[in-house]
Order: sequence, then C-alpha cells, then structure tokens
Amino acid sequence: MEARKWVAMEVMVLMVLGWCCMWKGCNGLSLCEMNEEGLEACKPSVTEPNPVDPSPECCKALAGADLKCLCSYKNSSTLPFLGIDPTLATLLPAKCNLTPPDNC
Repeated sequence: MEARKWVAMEVMVLMVLGWCCMWKGCNGLSLCEMNEEGLEACKPSVTEPNPVDPSPECCKALAGADLKCLCSYKNSSTLPFLGIDPTLATLLPAKCNLTPPDNC
C-alpha cells in the first residue's frame, strides 16, 4: 500500500510540473535548484552503462543545488524514468568534493 502512495505522489508531481509548463511556458527543467543545463551536465556521470567522471560544469551546478532535496529522490522511480542511476547519483557529491547530506 505504501508503494502505491509513493507512485501516486510521483504521478501528482509530474502532473503539476506539466501543468506549470503549460501555464508558465517551459523554459527548461529545474529540480532542487539545478536548472536543465546543470542536470544535462551531470547526466553522463549518472547514466549506465559507462558513467564518466563529473565535469567542472556538473560540479558547479551540483554545488549550487539543494543536496537534501536531491537526496529525497534516491528511492524514487522518477530517476530511473529519466535515465538516471540512483546509486551513481548518490556518489556524485563526493566525486565533486562536496559533503553529501547525512543519511543520503
């Protein structure tokens, strides 16, 4: 039952994001204080099968991100849906010499 609640919540979040795009106009994706450029800069580092070391652009974007917010997605089905490996994503702050939040 708990899993159904999370799926329903994720669907609701995606619907709200879609509605906001239609209402305000989509100028790009933003997640946890990371804009679309930052997310795209980091994607090669969190995508299987051959992740690469994070670029300086990725680390700069990650340094300005809300890491606690990003951590809240680690058990979400949203990341795999976007082609992001959650395990690789949780390792990214350390690779950028950033301190990840506790329990992340």
